[in-house]
Amino acid sequence: MNIRANSWVKIDPALAVEKYMKIIRTPEEMQQAAQALRRDGKTIGFVPTMGFLHEGHLSLMHIAHERADVLVASIFVNPTQFSPDEDLDAYPRDFERDEKLCRGAGVDLLFYPSPSTMHLADHSVWVDETSLTDVLCGAARPGHFRGVCTVVAKLLNIVLPDFMVLGEKDAQQLRVLRRLVRDLNFPVDIVSGSTIREADGLAMSSRNKRLSPAERAEAVCLFQGLEKAKERFAAGERDAEVLKAAIREIIEQTSGLIDYIEIVDDETLQPVKGVERPALIALAVKFSGARLIDNAVLGK
Repeated sequence: MNIRANSWVKIDPALAVEKYMKIIRTPEEMQQAAQALRRDGKTIGFVPTMGFLHEGHLSLMHIAHERADVLVASIFVNPTQFSPDEDLDAYPRDFERDEKLCRGAGVDLLFYPSPSTMHLADHSVWVDETSLTDVLCGAARPGHFRGVCTVVAKLLNIVLPDFMVLGEKDAQQLRVLRRLVRDLNFPVDIVSGSTIREADGLAMSSRNKRLSPAERAEAVCLFQGLEKAKERFAAGERDAEVLKAAIREIIEQTSGLIDYIEIVDDETLQPVKGVERPALIALAVKFSGARLIDNAVLGK
């Protein structure tokens, strides 16, 4: 089952009631804890993250906390979803800060494994999705979604959640993981949470920290481009190329380099010429400090 949840109340960790939160560092211990919870009839809500948390992550934790008896969050910077020329080493990390944020958000169990425990030296089994991953970020980052699907399949087997909460900012990832759960018959519901934005509209992302002040000011162009396309769509425009051109015009006024601007079918992720049914606008823009993504759905 796929569920969309919009509920979000800002959590201030400084004001949160101090609570016990257990940190688990090995898959074996996490799986044993999850099995014990399920034997006791507890529902488990799960929020997977790569850490360096922001209010977008906390909003997903809030959704899970409201729906589950036990909230599990994971922090794992997954090396298998980064290519050799990508920013694995530069990816921001601050576990002490993340731990406090998780505690304030009501996390009961924080799963914080090391790469060596999640990916054994001689591991040879992968999970690969072959229909939704040849476009958008899948085309721009070969092998990325194989790493994502493999680690999420492992996390689902380790955490044994009743449901998993994912953010709508990572639109392709959300759709790919829905397919993963469907096709491999994981007994897990997918709950989606709305994109959380800064005051100027920039989608919150751990990578925003790597933008220079000038780039941060320009980065709002992604949101502005999406808003312009939505305005044109609301006024009756249905031609995908015209809508994409409206976005491109705004982004090209900045130092950002367009990786892609695509309008695709909301289910199949295949490009469309005209928006006659729900369609996803997806874009990725590179600045010197970070590659940013954003999206919007038309006609839904």
